[in-house]
Amino acid sequence: MSAETTTPTALLSVSRLKDYIEADRGRTFVSLLIARRVTHKTAANGNPFWSLELGDRSGSFRCTLFGDSPVCASLSPALEGSALRFEGKVDFYQGTFSPRPTHITPLSEAELAALPPDALDELIEKAPEEAAQLRAEFEDFIKKISHDELRMTLRQVFDAIGEAFYACPAAIAMHHAYRHGLLEHTVHMARVARATLPLYPEVDPDLAMAGILVHDIGKVIEYEGTLAAHRSRRGVLQGHVVLGYQLVRRAGLKAGLDEDRLERLEHIVLSHQGAPEWGAAVYAATPEAVFVSMIDNLDARMGMVQRALRQASDQSEFSERIPGLNTTLLTAPIGGAPPTPSQRESLLTPKTG
Repeated sequence: MSAETTTPTALLSVSRLKDYIEADRGRTFVSLLIARRVTHKTAANGNPFWSLELGDRSGSFRCTLFGDSPVCASLSPALEGSALRFEGKVDFYQGTFSPRPTHITPLSEAELAALPPDALDELIEKAPEEAAQLRAEFEDFIKKISHDELRMTLRQVFDAIGEAFYACPAAIAMHHAYRHGLLEHTVHMARVARATLPLYPEVDPDLAMAGILVHDIGKVIEYEGTLAAHRSRRGVLQGHVVLGYQLVRRAGLKAGLDEDRLERLEHIVLSHQGAPEWGAAVYAATPEAVFVSMIDNLDARMGMVQRALRQASDQSEFSERIPGLNTTLLTAPIGGAPPTPSQRESLLTPKTG
């Protein structure tokens, strides 16, 4: 790309923006983005500023807006989860794309509804696998639980929460943080369990699989938002671990699940975060709870890896720093040229056969 400043004529995706290099500083652009984070802060010198995280289905970036900028008039924390028309100039901070905003215009509901379907598809990040296929596979995992009351407990849980589970993200920012992400994360965990359960005969397969399928169910209540997830009132006050425990307990009692299995299933939900400092109510203390907690951690971290690879720029062999991994990620393949976006998508779509 050249360094010339031009009047933008098309909306650019985040992945396209991240192809800019230092020589492009000052180049103007326009993008349609979701405000994932809008945070008002105060610097050490007492000056106020705004920290923004903005993104679309191809990735995200952060930028800072100081309090004396006229653009600040259009900002408020209430914009989180909203669609914005973002006009800015290419800039970098410590080698990372961090543009200078010149105009930020929130889209009204009417303007959002008037967008063509392909624009919305580019705006909203989704799981790379087809949601219908993931859902069918998820249903099959429930059907294959042989213990009747345990299977009925799951049916009661998912009947109670309805369709929300199938579109919910698995997180706001860390892993599988996009539409259908919770479904994808859960199915990936179930696939891992199916492959590894034969190695651990001391783990009850029905109980472990049931625990996997409901371990994050409280996130359906914890998160809300159409375009980008944010925590609900109950999510802030109780959190998904407690909310999930409540859902599972009510369902188990209604299904007539025996007291011992119900307590063990509840314990999987309460302990799956691994440790209290990571959000668990208790440490995992049954074979099934340890098994589920380890698989949850594995798939969460590999989900971060897969997302970083999907969003990798051809301009750098490393990703930006991934908070959940506490490092950047080497995204360049072993030998050869970087794969094209379609090749990368194909490589990262799990085979279900």
